[in-house]
This record gives sequence, C-alpha cells and structure tokens, in this order.
Amino acid sequence: MPRGFFWLLVALVLAPLHARADGYADELIERASQLRLAERAEWRKLVHYVPNLVSPGVHSQIDSPAFFNAPGGKVDPRTELEATLRGFFAPPAAGDDHPQCRFPARHAWLDAELGFDEQRLPRRECRRYREWRAAIDASQLTLVFASAYVNNPGSMYGHTLLRVDAAAQDERTRLLAYAISFAADTDETNGFAHALKGLLGAYRGVFSMLPYYLKVREYSDLEHRDLWEYELDLNAAELERVLAHAWELLPVYFDYFFFDENCAYHLLGLLQVARPELELTAQFSVWALPVDSVRALTEHAGLVRKIVYRPSSSTILAERLVRMQPQERGMARDLALGALLPADPSLGALPSERAAAVVEAAHDYLNRRRTAGESPPDGSALAHALLVARSAIDAPSQAPRVPPGPRPDEGHRTSRFALGGGERDGAAFVELGLRPTYHDLLDDDAGYVGGAQVEFFHLRARAYEGRDARIEAFIPLAVSSLLPRDDFFQPRSWRIAAGWQRTFAKSGAEPLAAGAEGGLGGAWSMARGLLAYASLEAALRVHSAFEHGYTAGGGARLGIVLDAARWRVHAYAQQIGSLLGERTDPGAIVLEQRLTLARDAALRLDLRSERQAGQSFNAAGVFVQLYF
Repeated sequence: MPRGFFWLLVALVLAPLHARADGYADELIERASQLRLAERAEWRKLVHYVPNLVSPGVHSQIDSPAFFNAPGGKVDPRTELEATLRGFFAPPAAGDDHPQCRFPARHAWLDAELGFDEQRLPRRECRRYREWRAAIDASQLTLVFASAYVNNPGSMYGHTLLRVDAAAQDERTRLLAYAISFAADTDETNGFAHALKGLLGAYRGVFSMLPYYLKVREYSDLEHRDLWEYELDLNAAELERVLAHAWELLPVYFDYFFFDENCAYHLLGLLQVARPELELTAQFSVWALPVDSVRALTEHAGLVRKIVYRPSSSTILAERLVRMQPQERGMARDLALGALLPADPSLGALPSERAAAVVEAAHDYLNRRRTAGESPPDGSALAHALLVARSAIDAPSQAPRVPPGPRPDEGHRTSRFALGGGERDGAAFVELGLRPTYHDLLDDDAGYVGGAQVEFFHLRARAYEGRDARIEAFIPLAVSSLLPRDDFFQPRSWRIAAGWQRTFAKSGAEPLAAGAEGGLGGAWSMARGLLAYASLEAALRVHSAFEHGYTAGGGARLGIVLDAARWRVHAYAQQIGSLLGERTDPGAIVLEQRLTLARDAALRLDLRSERQAGQSFNAAGVFVQLYF
C-alpha cells in the first residue's frame, strides 16, 4: 500500500474522533460559561488570581509561563479555563506531560463541577503523579513555624513550611515525613544582600519538597530556632485537593518578594484551595509575615486540630543549665572543652543522676560548638568519650521537659499605631506614630524572640502647639539583637538603623536629616529580669544644614533592660563624638517604659535629656499603643 494512501486512511479514521472531542470540549466550555466557573473563588485560587492594584481586572501571581494553557491566561481567567478544558483532550501520547497530569487539582475540580463523561473524555493514567502521591502516603498536613533568627536578615521574621505526615508515622517517626516549603531560589550567603534582593523581587520563589529531618536540622540545630507545629484538621478530600495543587506548583516559579510574596503568603495560597470558604491570603495585600500567617490559620474555627512545641537544641541546653548548680555547670563546660576528663573523680563523686545531667549537658554543648565550627580538633573523639562515660552511669535520661511559652499566634499583632503627647522644654506637642512591622525592644516578648528588635518603616509625626505638624522621624530599618553572654553562650549584641530624623545643627536649625547608625557590643544577665549592655557606637547624619553637608562620629552606649511582669524599662546613656563634618557631639540620657494593658494595647512613657550642637533640651511623652 502506498505510504500516502495509508496516512490518508488514518486521517479519515481519526477525523470523526477529533470532531467528537472538539464537540464535547465545546459543550463543556459552554456549560462552564453558563455556570460562570471562571468567576468562582475555587478557580481563582487554583490559578492564584488576585485583583490588580490600580487597573481593573486580575492577574495571576505565578510568573512561570508553563503554568498557563492560554497565551493570555495570566490575566484572563476565562480564556485560561477554556484552554485548560481543551487541553484535557490532548492525545495520550503526551504521557506525564498531559494537561490532565500536570494539573490534577484543576481536573478534579472541573470534573466535580461539570461531570466529565469518561467515554468522551478518557482519564489519563498519570503514572508519575500517582507514584508521587503513593510515595508520600499522606494522611494529614501540619504547618510548621520556625521562630525568628535575627542574625540572618533573610529569616528575621521566622519561617513556615508544610509537613506532609504519612499514615504510618507517629510522634517518634515524624522526622521521616516530607516537607513542602516556599523560598527564594538563590545560593546567596550574604544575609543583607539576600534581604535587599528579596525586597526588590530579584529572586525567583519556588516550592520544593524535601525530607522533614533536613529542615529540622537546619532550623533547630544550625540556627537554634524553636519549632511550633500546627496540625491541620482537613478531611480526605481537602487533603487530596491541597496535595494535587502542590504537584501543580512544584515545577513553576513566582517572583519572590521579602514582604508579601514570601513563604508565609504562598503557603497560605496553597492551603486555601482545601475549602471554598477559606480566604487566607486576602488580608495580606501589603505584607505577609510568618507569624501573621499562623494567626490566620488559628483564627479559622476548626482548621487547626493540635499544636505541638519542639524546642531547639540550644533551648534544651539552656534549660539543662538553668537546672544545674554553678559547680555542675563548670564541670559540664570543662568536659565539653576537654579541660576535664570523664574519668575525673569529681564527676564520680556526684550522685548518679547529677553526673548523668552533667555529661549530657557537656555532650549537647560540644555538639553545639561542633555545629558552629568551634570544637577542638579531636571533637569527634571527645564526643565519643562523653557518650561512653554516659553509658556507664546508671541513671535515666536527664533531658528536661522545656515548658512552652506563649505561642507565636498568641503574641501581639505585628502592626502598631501610637497616639500621645508630651512636652519639650515647655512646648506641648501631640504625636502620631505608625509602625507597619513588627516588634521592638520594649514590646511584650510573649510569642516573640526575646532581646530582638525588627522594625520597618516606622513613622512618627508631631505637632507643637501653635506650629504646623511635621515629620519627626521616618526609620525604614531598625534591627537589633540584645542577647546575654555567659560561660556557654557568647552572642554579640548589635544594632543598625537607617532613615530620617530630626537633628539639631549648630545654626539652630532642626532639619529632618538622613542618616544611619549602629552599635556592636555585649549584654549580660545581672539578675532575673535584669539585663545590662554596653556597645561601641557610630552615627552619620546628612543634610545641607550641616557644615560640609554632614556630621559623623563614634562613641559608646551603656544601658539596662528591666522586666517585671507587664512592665518593662529600657534606660541608656549615649555619647557620640563628632569626627568628621560638623561638630555636633550628640549625647542623650533616655528612660523608656512600657506597661502592657492587653495583648494588643500598651501604655508608653518616654523621658529624655539630650544635647546636640551646643543645644540641650528635656522632653517627656505619654503614648497609647494599639497593635493591629
């Protein structure tokens, strides 16, 4: 038979089939149009459509062209839905790249709404998807919140991920589960460069799926971050819907933005496909913080079944040390440093349970130092010797149960409005303040990492009696870490701030000068609830009102932080000596106090005496702070 005649016969046989497929596709598209499926919340969630900021219409937050079946699918829900339906009729030769296999969540929802006739629209095998689904054997989902780590700007707000718990796993084998995470796709090791590029959307954000134990090691052991696990109460159909959509998202990318399109936001976008009534991302139009995403889940009744706290290795070590006598602490430290041998008689003289506690603490501390690259050259041999010594002590494990503090979702909300007034050298003023995000040293630490401050875009406006209102300060960035040092932990305390604030010049002017300042030093716990710190400081101010247009210098700061139930005091004295530009030599003695009225309300009192450019003033203010 001539080859051309053979292919003509094939075409004649297939043509009616193709025509019938096109006809059924047209029927489904017509029915979808009548039901207005493209306008339904379920479809918009599956394609991640959000309203445009300025112009009418919507756009998908997914930036990968491969996610769309229609050329204009990113901005047109209707044409994307129609192209998806037509794509389901693609020849089976497409295999695992068939639209039915690439978009199982879309297929399942459209099938439920339109009732596909499998004789006219056969269901494809999708072997790779079904093998993936069988391998993870999911029975429930758990949102995991890793506490903030202020020494890494990319993680200073904390992080969230989604753990996929298998049916055969229990509390002892949870580490073998898989975790779905969203993060910037980058190898950047410089934390500040990572944060800056994240602000500008310079990274692609991608979903990934990794063994959970790798994430636990990263967050709990390497960065000393406590974990909170929020087990979700989803039925089988809801679970299947989320996992099918996760499969659709794994190959694609989003433009990653540090404040809004981040891990917190897009994990909520994945989870909200579980139920038509779930609207988890709509409230985050400007920024989305991990702690706010956790709060969004807990505020939906019936969505969270159980909450579990998992302290980090550093938190467990700190709890061990709190329960030990000074002599025992010294022995544990010397054992970890190799200055005391496990066979030393002083260890054998302790009661067996106390000796076990000392050796276990020494082993934990040694492991912490090894993780940080600070252990001695024979660190492995020393760790082995400590394990051998512990096995010879007839006593049960002395691992402490770390009592959980307030959960992240139980802390104050992350935005803050302030209203108050006061007086500066006899001139009365009224002041408004707005801080979009997220926590400072005076805020209540319940649910937050103590000693850490992370603030962005803090604005204060003030109006003096008889004068026009003015901007008093606008600080886009203010970050600090004030953690105590001891024989086991030696963190550096530091702070950095940049923005505009009122500053006196020698001319008598008080311009809103641009500038930056920072400090580096240490903090020490003096008593329960009392922290003292000292730091070397540097400051720069730039404005045309200064001689040469700027003033720069260095100096020191000494301060204390006192905690007493709902009351916190921060007092410090600072002196900067001008080294370059105009000589202003700013110095200040400041007393700041905060009284917590409720979780989302506080009263603040500020007293300060300052001297700048030969001028001095005293000021006092009282402010009501509301968190939202």
